[in-house]
Amino acid sequence: MSFKIAIIGAGSVGFTKKLFTDILCVPEFRDVEFALTDLSEHNLQMIKSILDRVVEFNRLPTKVTATTDRRAALEGARYVISCVRVGGLEAYADDIRIPLKYGIDQCVGDTICAGGILYGQRNIPVILDFCKDILEVAEPGAKFLNYANPMAMNTWAAIEYGKVDTVGLCHGVQHGADQIAEVLGAKSRTELDYICSGINHQTWFIDLRLNGRKIGKDELVAAFEAHPVYSQQEKLRIDVLKRFGVYSTESNGHLSEYLPWYRKRPDEITRWIDMSDWIHGETGGYLRYSTETRNWFETEFPQFLESAARPIDPAKRSNEHASHILEALETNRVYRGHFNVKNNGIITNLPQDAIIESPGFVDRFGINMAAGIALPEACAATCISSINVQRMSVHAAISGDIDLLKLAVLHDPLVGAVSTPEEVWQMVDEMVVAQARWLPQYADAVPAAKERLSKSRVKTREWAGAARRDVRSIEELRAEKTALKQAV
Repeated sequence: MSFKIAIIGAGSVGFTKKLFTDILCVPEFRDVEFALTDLSEHNLQMIKSILDRVVEFNRLPTKVTATTDRRAALEGARYVISCVRVGGLEAYADDIRIPLKYGIDQCVGDTICAGGILYGQRNIPVILDFCKDILEVAEPGAKFLNYANPMAMNTWAAIEYGKVDTVGLCHGVQHGADQIAEVLGAKSRTELDYICSGINHQTWFIDLRLNGRKIGKDELVAAFEAHPVYSQQEKLRIDVLKRFGVYSTESNGHLSEYLPWYRKRPDEITRWIDMSDWIHGETGGYLRYSTETRNWFETEFPQFLESAARPIDPAKRSNEHASHILEALETNRVYRGHFNVKNNGIITNLPQDAIIESPGFVDRFGINMAAGIALPEACAATCISSINVQRMSVHAAISGDIDLLKLAVLHDPLVGAVSTPEEVWQMVDEMVVAQARWLPQYADAVPAAKERLSKSRVKTREWAGAARRDVRSIEELRAEKTALKQAV
């Protein structure tokens, strides 16, 4: 088979390499062309060097091109994959730093909450530019696979306003299933059958069966509480499991941001999180991790390039959905996964216009979702709160209405638990002014926001957060990796 795959934001080097090698695990895809595009010529050349090394070592006919000209990369593409982070780590730092001044402590800040909403404002205009190019120069009927966060907002905009065939992809469900299989003593995840449904980063394992035997709440709670690691790292998730009756896919730190109960006071934050790794709730944890990863890659690039000279091993193909979807669409080998699409009756007790994440099957006829699923009422209520925020955020990003943006932030569950309306209004002004270069739709609103900030009397504080860690140096990272190798 010969067709073209364009990857936008291909400078996300590690993730692009994973997608690339996954796709080449499919024997029929040896002749595929990969067109890489990114704003950073430097990052593009790094990832192209790595992928060229993979192709050369494995003696493949695969073609890899790289260009900062996005339309050239998209021209004739059958599939377009987006991994973009508009504003990069510079804008992301403000997503964490500015809300902290108003008492809002985020672990990740890329889905909802103050950081995730502003992230969506930066991404959505660019997503619509992608869609315009796809419709104009890609292969007719091209499919857009969005990996970029905020997943629901980006996918919502691409489907509703971009009018492109779009599916949102994430790996939270797979990671949650791995945990459940482990605590239940399964030999592999294949022994676990499950229905997981909800919205991205708030999906719920509403039906669990281990080798055909149904697993109930009490058995699952006992299994997690008996686990020597997860009992400490997933305290918040276990508490939600006890109260809601079902397990959430999302990590301890991520889940804590979407609920109004666990991160609203510093003493509550430290009670529920675990500092053994960023993902369990550390303040600004993903920002620190992303910064360290970028610095490490820049320093250790020769090592990454050398390690690319290895055989592609289908046994090590990851559980990221993209390669499996492409394989199913092109070869008719049926694939079952969890996909982000417009609801339209798939989940009966969530709004029809929402972007939901739920089970589906893929074959040559496309992605076919299992319809008629009902969430437990508490899960639906939590999801609906986030959907209302997502809807307002998308509409604000499309219209450039700063007042609607402020209302979206005000209605965020965690923001509402921490901040007053006056604080939210000032915080949004501050974030829009700080990120104005990535927010063209708010250009007319920036002068008035600056004027309001010059006269504001709302008090803020300089606060690192309840559980902040400093970015580690390359030397510290190297020493830690050496120690881990010696321990093994």
